[in-house]
Amino acid sequence: MKNVVPTTGNGDAGHEFDFLFGYWKIHNRRLRNPLTGSHEWYEFEAASTERPLLGGLANIEQYDAPKTPIGPIDAIAIRLYDAAAHRWSIYWVKEGRGSFDVPMVGGFKNGVGRFFDREEYEGRIIAVRFTWTHDGTTSCRFEQAFSPDDGAAWEPNWIMD
Repeated sequence: MKNVVPTTGNGDAGHEFDFLFGYWKIHNRRLRNPLTGSHEWYEFEAASTERPLLGGLANIEQYDAPKTPIGPIDAIAIRLYDAAAHRWSIYWVKEGRGSFDVPMVGGFKNGVGRFFDREEYEGRIIAVRFTWTHDGTTSCRFEQAFSPDDGAAWEPNWIMD
């Protein structure tokens, strides 16, 4: 992802996502058929706007990818920090759905954010991981990975730079 409007984050607990605030141009790569042994990826461009809520202990993302091989993706993410538990919950919803997906839960350690859930995919329950890395304020990477074996092995399937 490339931040078009650089911002600064303070790195304090509960503010680890501050690096995202602003407007981003995003290059996406998605694995066409996850968990099938496929190595075929497709690519597309997107944009997002990220802004703080609740004094920075929450934030919202508006994600817009109007032209992808699978059709447009218009979505929002809400990230909420639980100060008592010292963890984030990430809620994602795409246009056309009436509810958020299962929240991804986790946090940052040494500047790397890792978030996990279990969800149904193609009729089976799998583990899902989000990983966030960044260089401060000018670029970052999001990676989604699936695991059919409870986290013993992970297959990345969506990368945003």
